[in-house]
Amino acid sequence: MKRLKSIDIFRGLCMAWMILTHLIEWWLRSEYSWLNSLTKMILDPIGVSGFLFVSGISITLSFRNRTIKVNQFGDYNPRIVRNSYLLRAFFIFVIAIIYNISISLSLNNLTWIWTWFVLLTTAVSLFITWPLLKTSRIFRVVIGLFVLILNQILVSVLLQYEGETNIYGLIFYFLYHNIHQDPILTFFPFFLFGTVVGDTLFNALFSDQNEKTMKRSFRYSFLFSFMAIGIFLIILGIFFIFPQFLERRTFSWILYSLGIDLVLFTLLLIFEIFLITKVEKSYRFLFYYSYYSFTIYITHNLLYFLFLNRLNAVNIWFFILAAFIIIGLLFRAIYKKWGGIASIKVQISKLSRKLSLKIEKKYIITLANKKIDERTD
Repeated sequence: MKRLKSIDIFRGLCMAWMILTHLIEWWLRSEYSWLNSLTKMILDPIGVSGFLFVSGISITLSFRNRTIKVNQFGDYNPRIVRNSYLLRAFFIFVIAIIYNISISLSLNNLTWIWTWFVLLTTAVSLFITWPLLKTSRIFRVVIGLFVLILNQILVSVLLQYEGETNIYGLIFYFLYHNIHQDPILTFFPFFLFGTVVGDTLFNALFSDQNEKTMKRSFRYSFLFSFMAIGIFLIILGIFFIFPQFLERRTFSWILYSLGIDLVLFTLLLIFEIFLITKVEKSYRFLFYYSYYSFTIYITHNLLYFLFLNRLNAVNIWFFILAAFIIIGLLFRAIYKKWGGIASIKVQISKLSRKLSLKIEKKYIITLANKKIDERTD
């Protein structure tokens, strides 16, 4: 299956936006907090929400591609696909908890061990989505809408119990700590809707069709359908209880953000498939932010103390630009020297694959021994 560069560009943009909002929050002096708020309002829809959205697309394309291999190759079966997927989710979950522990120790607050940073949200989204990948796209859309509505109800009921030690406080802690981060019920729908887009994309672009038929299918599925849906969601989000679309985690903001993610990703696909035949050079810089997304997310925290609360609304842009260029050049050099060795995402994928094959081999041996025992009996 051909690798879509639009996915790397979109994921790279999401990583860049997340880092940008973090650096502004960390480095900006308190008297310029208005710039921090303004930046978050503008960039939030293409940050964590976009990252989870494109992760849903990517994991679905990978799952469908491996499902085809199950039907084509005898040594590739559904158990390997399942185990590899679940192991990947487990390893990301472990890394997320280790990351949270490091944050909790730095803050001297053990409650941060369970915090919905994007790593934890991604891992749990992967676990929840596995059984849903075998359901229809319409069913997943319905589930996503249900979670969005349920989330709004639970937030309004449980928010008053934040920090309390009763049962409601514990439920709030489990579902929403920290409310200013990336709670699962708020951001899981982005991942789930991404799987719907991924399925539609797979059917439109990777089925057995010639190029002309493929492009016609793409126009119908994306240019007309998803573009229209994305624009509709943006308009609905803006005017639904205006101006709540500017407030993160509100229902209006979720609709607005989902619409922006959908429109931007569709535009990137249109440019890649119809307008630009060679995009290697134009997207290469963002490719490193995508390829090393988990690595960059974890290591960029080292920048926290570099200019902590020391920059103003003007000079901060110079230092942020310098940081982006240095990060890009650094990981470009790492890519040329070590390739996937330094990519946590790639290593998780390889390790999951190897362990799933070992589990399958052990399963086959156990099954064979069981049959031998039955015959001897």
